[in-house]
Amino acid sequence: MKIGLVSPYDYSHPGGVINHVSYLAHHLRLLGHAVRIIAPVRRTGTRYFGEEVTAVGRPIPIPYGGTTARITLSPWLPYQIRRLLDKEGFDIIHLHEPFIPMLCVSTLQESQAINVGTFHACHESSGIYWLGRPFMRKLGKKLHGKIAVSQPALDYISKYLPADYRIIPNGVDVHHYQPEGPLRPELKDGKLNILFVGRLEERKGVGDLIQACSIVKKDFPNFRLIIAGPGIRLRLQYKLMAKALLNDRAVFTQYVPFDELAKYYRTADVFCAPATGGESFGIVLLEAMASGTPVVATDIPGYASVLTHGKEGILAKPKNPRSLAAALLTVLNDRTMRLKMAEQGLVTAEKYSWENVSRQIQDYYASLSR
Repeated sequence: MKIGLVSPYDYSHPGGVINHVSYLAHHLRLLGHAVRIIAPVRRTGTRYFGEEVTAVGRPIPIPYGGTTARITLSPWLPYQIRRLLDKEGFDIIHLHEPFIPMLCVSTLQESQAINVGTFHACHESSGIYWLGRPFMRKLGKKLHGKIAVSQPALDYISKYLPADYRIIPNGVDVHHYQPEGPLRPELKDGKLNILFVGRLEERKGVGDLIQACSIVKKDFPNFRLIIAGPGIRLRLQYKLMAKALLNDRAVFTQYVPFDELAKYYRTADVFCAPATGGESFGIVLLEAMASGTPVVATDIPGYASVLTHGKEGILAKPKNPRSLAAALLTVLNDRTMRLKMAEQGLVTAEKYSWENVSRQIQDYYASLSR
């Protein structure tokens, strides 16, 4: 099959949807398909594997849903897309977040291929989606297949576009994230490491994590908090907060490159994901599990759909530093528990390997082509 994967987001700015698209393209190619990615690109020449990328439009940052969406709003998109689709002759057009303006919307309007949409997001509500329901339901008729990455993602989109959905999860690279491999030696000094990976945004719960660690230090002082991820607006605030509450127990990094990230997961004794909401899936949880690291996460639907409390890790109450601290102390104080959770995490992560996920998507394409 000739497959076009369409992302509305800047392909040169790594994120959940972009990572998903790049891995899916790579593994579909390994399965023998011809794949091209269509996305706005700020930095030309961006590649994550050997995928073919067609840059359409220049992305601009727009605040949305507690984060920043880097999308293109060019009025020339329908014309550009029409020419591109006529030239390529795709069998399958797979749109990720089909109703995010404007690239996916323009592509869906112009496409004459079999159209598949994957819905990644999960928010409490969306004023834009609520206002746009008539348009979404009309345009949604052009989607021959609809995928949600999790039950929370399905529940969210179904409020605005009721339909039959297939749940096919995000995948994790179990070959890159694995227990064996190099560590960060400067962080292996006898202290137990608590790791956070993600953007420094309010909904990621870093403030709650710092407060939780200030409680942890009273009973378990021999730890280090590693906060790994990009973010400008809140970085200084969190650094000052950590300095006041944790003294020298916190280490902040900037954006960690893909090749280095696995080292941080392997160096951690516990991974913590303290998000307050707005997560449809727990890909960082799976990366930690695949690396052999037990997890403490907040009990929000997107994380609870991946992690079973008491098996791969512990779920704590969201927006509750005391609950988070209690969960961290439970794991930090019990090495046997950490080892058992690490073993179970490896088993769980394997179920979400990209080899498994890409085959599920391939089979879904085939079912629509019959």
